[in-house]
Amino acid sequence: MSRRISPTVRRRRLSAVLRQLRHEKGKTLDTVTADLEWSRGRLAHMEGNKWVRPDLGNVRQLLDYYGVEDPATRKATIDLARQSREKGWWTKKYRDIFGADSLVGFESEASVVSTWQPVVIPGLLQTEGYAAASVRASLTRPAEEVARRVEARMERQEVLSGDQPPTVWAVIDESALRRVPTEDGVAEEQLRHLIDVAENPDNGVTIQILPFTAGLHPGVSGPFVVLDFPEEMDSPIVYLESRTEGLFLEEEHEVASYRLVFDHLQVTALSQAESIRSMKKIYDAV
Repeated sequence: MSRRISPTVRRRRLSAVLRQLRHEKGKTLDTVTADLEWSRGRLAHMEGNKWVRPDLGNVRQLLDYYGVEDPATRKATIDLARQSREKGWWTKKYRDIFGADSLVGFESEASVVSTWQPVVIPGLLQTEGYAAASVRASLTRPAEEVARRVEARMERQEVLSGDQPPTVWAVIDESALRRVPTEDGVAEEQLRHLIDVAENPDNGVTIQILPFTAGLHPGVSGPFVVLDFPEEMDSPIVYLESRTEGLFLEEEHEVASYRLVFDHLQVTALSQAESIRSMKKIYDAV
């Protein structure tokens, strides 16, 4: 399976392309909107990635206005707009679970996923049994909803088995391993899965355990994910998850701040080899 095209990423890239074209021409928002007789909000929303489905006519009009005549460039930009209008796999099947623009939309095209989890096992590394237990723990949900959420989470993990899977670097607090449910063999299955993943040198996944002995550390403020992308136009992004919704941070200084925290966590955590030994020790004690 090849890497999925994500309309979330393509729409964000299209906004960046349009901003770049305007800057290259030395135009202001006010100048462009006045010349095109648009409302200022229309262009601001386009460049700020506030749109839902880009209008191809508006994109063509901007290309004409900016004097973009190269056929390849025009085609690439229009194709980007068309891809931005598509529905992601998660919105077709699991919009009620993931929402329209969610973490999975960025994971689909990320080249590197760096995740810090102080409480639970990262979603990309969960087994079905653990995923079900974590869903049930969040709130009392009907059995059919639990099953549907687990199904969505398992399908989300298919990003790891594609032709161009992202490199995943997961730093997990020891408490998350100790908190794995022991009923129905969930703990054994989940811990065994983490060990197998960590011991596979070909899957691009690195797992580091942050032991209790590390004491206080920069990650005490909560979990986060830093995503990097292969395309230069797709700047890195930070994802923060709350109980009701996710928050994305895109400002350069914000991303740099969380990247610094993650760097400190990597240095503080056990090495991959030490982490494997630690997980095996916990596994043997289950």
